[in-house]
Amino acid sequence: MFLQRRFQHNHAVALGFVAMSSLAAAGPCDIYAAGNTPCVAAHSTTRALYSAYSGPLYQVQRGSDDTTTDITPLSAGGVANAAAQDSFCNSTTCLITIVYDQSGRGNHLTQAPPGGFSGPESDGYDNLAGAVGAPVTLNGQKAYGVFVSPGTGYRNNQASGTATGDEAEGLYAVLDGTHYNGNCCFDYGNAETSSRDTGDGHMEAIYFGDNTDWGSGSGTGPWVMADLENGLFSGLSAGNNADDPSISYRFVSAFVKGEPDQWSIRGSNAVSGSLSTFYNGTRPSGYNPMKKEGAIILGIGGDNSNGAQGTFYEGVMTSGYPSDATENSVQANIVAAKYAIAPLISGPTLTVGSSVSLRATTAGYTTRYIIHNGSSVVTQVVSSSSSSALQQQASWTVRTGLGNSGCFSFESSDTLGSYLRHYNFQLYLEADDGTKQFHEDATFCPEVGLSGQGSSLRSWNYPTRYIRHYDNVLYAASNGGVQTFDATASFVDDVSWAISAGFA
Repeated sequence: MFLQRRFQHNHAVALGFVAMSSLAAAGPCDIYAAGNTPCVAAHSTTRALYSAYSGPLYQVQRGSDDTTTDITPLSAGGVANAAAQDSFCNSTTCLITIVYDQSGRGNHLTQAPPGGFSGPESDGYDNLAGAVGAPVTLNGQKAYGVFVSPGTGYRNNQASGTATGDEAEGLYAVLDGTHYNGNCCFDYGNAETSSRDTGDGHMEAIYFGDNTDWGSGSGTGPWVMADLENGLFSGLSAGNNADDPSISYRFVSAFVKGEPDQWSIRGSNAVSGSLSTFYNGTRPSGYNPMKKEGAIILGIGGDNSNGAQGTFYEGVMTSGYPSDATENSVQANIVAAKYAIAPLISGPTLTVGSSVSLRATTAGYTTRYIIHNGSSVVTQVVSSSSSSALQQQASWTVRTGLGNSGCFSFESSDTLGSYLRHYNFQLYLEADDGTKQFHEDATFCPEVGLSGQGSSLRSWNYPTRYIRHYDNVLYAASNGGVQTFDATASFVDDVSWAISAGFA
């Protein structure tokens, strides 16, 4: 496990510098500085948020030897050097271990420690995000976001310069508007320094999802709201605000800001258009004055509630209450970055509608194929002389990904309407029940085989996990995780499959 530490970097950051005649060349934090509300935390795995910033954006750790490397922009103020990550992580897995703060204050985000809600690992720490789960392009250049699966979280409980008490602050984040759930809580922003719920008003963070336990907006969600602790607020009260719309954008800009007895929520499509104001008014009852503590969270709630999912690309926290004009300029800068989707798969693709069989490539197991035996999914020796029934059990029809059309799902050839899916990280054959959870669990993204042979099939909703055979049973396994089937020995071989035409 990567132990949480604080890192300091001696890098030059042009705080407060912006050529007023050339805002188009500025980064978001240059724009905030020009508006007298400078960034006190600036996080992004996709690009530099200052025009002069050339320091590290994030750190990755590879599974083959636990070595780490920092990923920097291609040039000052530019897009992340994704090719450096791809080269470093070739033929192995990688985790995002640090999201660096570009403000110069050292407010880096690292693995979230235990809190009021414990983490999924034995010591209570949250999981780290896989490094390849959220590929995008900015102005045509490849980059990676932070894909947060349930149980994943980042935090800094000793942040410097962030708002405390009733001090004013602004926040924005660029998120994936299609990756969310209704669990608590996919947040980015200001939280408790103890990782525990210390009462109303001790948080001020952007929330994204379709949770309706507290506030909600119009339609069925998801919504941009604010987590103020003990409540997700879309407006004045922990109820419905019809002016807070359901989000349908692939990339969404989310803005929250607050000062004494005043706060607002704004948002937009991150690739076009201007900001809309979803709420602007006084604080909810019991939340004035605020009691912010100044920690920084990503992907979790203030008490480490870590059941949510979402994808984060960039975001900041400011000192002071930004004007609408400043935020409008930041939105224009985000639009100019030209976020766009990128392929989720690498290596040979699959043909939708074709029949395939998946053979193990691990030495000593190369005659075994993925089959189902009822609902159980295992490997078994299969050949051209096997029974017709067994050949059908070893054949799978490739379908467009049920949870994401950029990847694939695998329908049983002899049990139509039933698909490979993981549940508690073991694979089963189950009938499609039409739920969002099933569709996500049944979606896998092929990439070049980690062993150098065949293809590896990465879980879409848990991109640290791959289809693996272990004692001839199939799992969605993580390289070096806490479960027995996550063992590192022969991992890259066990997750590499030779995909050929189906037997049936």
